[in-house]
Amino acid sequence: QVQLVESGGGFMQAGGSLRLSCAASGGTSNRNAMAWFRQAPGKEREFVAAISYRSTSTVYGDSVKGRFTISRDNTMNTVYLQMNSLKPEDQAVYYCAGRDSNQVYTSPHNYNYWGQGTQVTVSS
Repeated sequence: QVQLVESGGGFMQAGGSLRLSCAASGGTSNRNAMAWFRQAPGKEREFVAAISYRSTSTVYGDSVKGRFTISRDNTMNTVYLQMNSLKPEDQAVYYCAGRDSNQVYTSPHNYNYWGQGTQVTVSS
């Protein structure tokens, strides 16, 4: 069973940057594609970015393309989300997710494992 723990959330002014981390433990393997999702109050969970195990495939949501970068360090079992040029509409709880396959997907229904989430607050 894979456990995921996010960190790095916090408060930032618009235009600033934050980097989120997701540490994985327990049962990780080279089959694990990983992703970030976010959810704002009253809204559905939204796809942010996903990455395959060897980083050969990355996918981004339209609202974050060109501003966010997903990466991973498999030696550290950690996935990162670098968020630049933050906007107030980026404010949400950000969740790390993993799946028992190397195929990346944009739907949360395709991911088996979830972290507890980390809050990102962006002021205008």
